[in-house]
Amino acid sequence: MIDVHPPHEPIHGWRDFLLHLLTITIGLLIALSLEGLVEWQHHRHLVHEAEASLHTEIENNAKGLAESITALHKNQDDLKHDVIVLKYIIKNHKAPDKNNMTLGLGIRTFDDVSWKTVQSTTALSYMPYSQAEEYSNIYSTQTELNDAEHQAARDAIISLAPFMNISNDDPDPTEGQANDIKQKIEVLQGQLTLVDSLMNSLDREYKKFLAAHPG
Repeated sequence: MIDVHPPHEPIHGWRDFLLHLLTITIGLLIALSLEGLVEWQHHRHLVHEAEASLHTEIENNAKGLAESITALHKNQDDLKHDVIVLKYIIKNHKAPDKNNMTLGLGIRTFDDVSWKTVQSTTALSYMPYSQAEEYSNIYSTQTELNDAEHQAARDAIISLAPFMNISNDDPDPTEGQANDIKQKIEVLQGQLTLVDSLMNSLDREYKKFLAAHPG
């Protein structure tokens, strides 16, 4: 708070009045400048902490993404094999000699604690627009990917759960059962295609960001 005090001595004439007014004005300007400098330093410190936290979070998320992409491609290959087996059953009314089927889907969660913290502290409002947009784009893609993965996993559990407990000793699926499973797997394949696209998009954004900000 800035205090303005009245003169301790009586003012005699316009000259004293103007001199006193000038003194007050200069004092106010100095006080406001100092207050603004302190606030600017606080904002700068806030932005610096936010940048360091976000960089660490993005770097950690990026490290596990390549492994997630590899695991996703393995899931996609397994589903392709499952569809081939099911097509054989539908056509020949029996399972092929090698009829092992794999139904699996791994989910990787990407951290966003630092991003949520930065938003709550209004640090973004003190960053240049281009920098704030860069972070926003990365975390928007992360959110899309998380949503797509959880949707695919949820649908897979609901749709394929009845077939998870089938053992080698059980009779082969009928043509109708095989066709039903095949349709559900094909829906899951479509969802994983979207997940694959989002993963690759996020991978490009991570690499671009880390190349521009090596840390």
